[in-house]
Amino acid sequence: MNQDSYDDIINLPRHVSQNHRPMPIESRAAQFAPFAALTGYSDEVKEKARLTEQKIEIDDELKEILDCKLKIISDNIKLNPEISLTYFIKDNKKMGGKYVTVTEKIKKIDMIKQYIILIDNKKILISDIIDIKGDLLNIIDNNFMLY
Repeated sequence: MNQDSYDDIINLPRHVSQNHRPMPIESRAAQFAPFAALTGYSDEVKEKARLTEQKIEIDDELKEILDCKLKIISDNIKLNPEISLTYFIKDNKKMGGKYVTVTEKIKKIDMIKQYIILIDNKKILISDIIDIKGDLLNIIDNNFMLY
């Protein structure tokens, strides 16, 4: 392309509108900002990459140990025992979930509805629990370790 072909417009002054005020420099710069054509895509990628665990199916031996511990806690509930519970929380967005451990005082054990109710009124389904620890239960833990 030849430079001479633009000679008629190359030195013309920039057009200034009589009807509209000039755009502020900040707004002009926004015109050239990156455009996110795939809004939410990075969040979806992160969600897909987030790992979850499968719920562990407990065997009869562990179930017997947990039942024994729950019985002791139930018998001593008036002592407000502080217990550490490890239990499964189902993930709301994908298959699986995660195991968490909470240390709290037990308010009530509802064997009919199969819930443990903590002092802060949080309910934990007994079938989701895989471990129970606490000073009240140390004797049991030691006895089962002997076998």
